[in-house]
Amino acid sequence: MGKLTGKRVAILASHGFEESELQEPLRVLRENGADVDVVSPETGTIQGMRHLDKGQSVPVDQSVVDADASDYDALVIPGGLFNPDALRADEQAIRFTRAFFEAGKPVGAICHGPWVLVNADVVDKRDLTSVPNIQRDLENAGARWMDREVVVDRGLVTSRTPDDLPAFCAKLVEEIAEGRHAGQAHPA
Repeated sequence: MGKLTGKRVAILASHGFEESELQEPLRVLRENGADVDVVSPETGTIQGMRHLDKGQSVPVDQSVVDADASDYDALVIPGGLFNPDALRADEQAIRFTRAFFEAGKPVGAICHGPWVLVNADVVDKRDLTSVPNIQRDLENAGARWMDREVVVDRGLVTSRTPDDLPAFCAKLVEEIAEGRHAGQAHPA
């Protein structure tokens, strides 16, 4: 029995996700007993990338239009250059993301993934990290950006790049095992 047995996790992704940033959390969460769904604005399969080259595609388990955050215990948003940019412009993806914060549920975002959090209006007065290219965007939205392999702030787990995946995945498992976080939606 894993630390996450009985927990259900959504990985929110679209075409252009960074392959390792979806596949590695998916593997680690499942190895720890979580039931994991890939949730997407797309249907069928979504195309992964290995930086700028095509990578593996993954099947979509649930359409974000039909997904309900109350059915999940946590959310993970992988990065990549294209995936977060598409998600942050999708109102259903933003609604879905915001609902996890409103419910105080753990959320993980890596690389460019925090871009989605900016559009969901959930980074103000939060400590986080990301790929350095979007540091200014996060700071302009009120975040306190830090250059660390993993930053945790009231259930929000963020990391910079695929190099940080071991620390990111370990903290995700820890935060999801802990469950709900007081103050997740309304920072002090």
